[in-house]
Amino acid sequence: MSTPAIPGNMKLPANKPLFTLIRIHTRAQVLEQLRIPVAVLSSTVFPTLALVFFVLPQTAVTSNPEASLISIAQLAVFGVMSAFLFNYGIGVAEERANPWSSYVRTLPAGAFPATVARAVTAMMFAFFALVPVLAVGAATTAGLQLYTDGTLSWWRIPASVAVWLLCGLPFLFLGLLIGYLCTSKVAIALTQVVFFPLAFAGGMMLPPAIFSPGLNTFSLFLPSRAARDISVSVFSGTELAPSSVICFLAWTILLCAGAVWANRRDQGRRFR
Repeated sequence: MSTPAIPGNMKLPANKPLFTLIRIHTRAQVLEQLRIPVAVLSSTVFPTLALVFFVLPQTAVTSNPEASLISIAQLAVFGVMSAFLFNYGIGVAEERANPWSSYVRTLPAGAFPATVARAVTAMMFAFFALVPVLAVGAATTAGLQLYTDGTLSWWRIPASVAVWLLCGLPFLFLGLLIGYLCTSKVAIALTQVVFFPLAFAGGMMLPPAIFSPGLNTFSLFLPSRAARDISVSVFSGTELAPSSVICFLAWTILLCAGAVWANRRDQGRRFR
């Protein structure tokens, strides 16, 4: 029996099937997020609220240009970390309990398009969370002074946005690891338990300069501290220790391997 012809206006480009699948999955996941506007709004304004409540009342910080930039950078990567970790840790666990999502995973396209689409969606909403942080920080602190007086180059601002999003990769993979290993109820609790200690010990709520020697040493081995140091260095021009880059790359590779293993484990147990 011959294969029915596909109308010309319905043909997919022969060289772009993967891109088309990613685009379709991305559109579906964006629409799914927008169906719960309260969740989108809360994740978008959360870093800005942290800036307003924890940084702006400190005149010693807001009047110091370098301290202001460091605080803004810390809270920016804090927002990206929370968006990625909660979106994946809880979102993937909930999807695993969804019959439609389970059916989609049995299709021959595999998990790659849906995973990339989720990453694109998470980066998109994380970007929306960064915009108000930068706007409020520029309007209410002295941080912008280092850019206007020529001390820092303006290219650092768009570069910092890209770095903040890239610094979310370890937490993206950590979220996948949690999401594929846990049920939705366990994932909610575990993500919260993991998130706040990582954020605090990583220097995103308080600057590592005021840490005790023991806490500071422990912090240097965490992915959150590495992401924080890289982000602060790019945005404020402070010196970056090579060990932070090594730590970040090591955690990214380790958590990526763990996420791939968890996905294959879940795939094997449920669909083979």
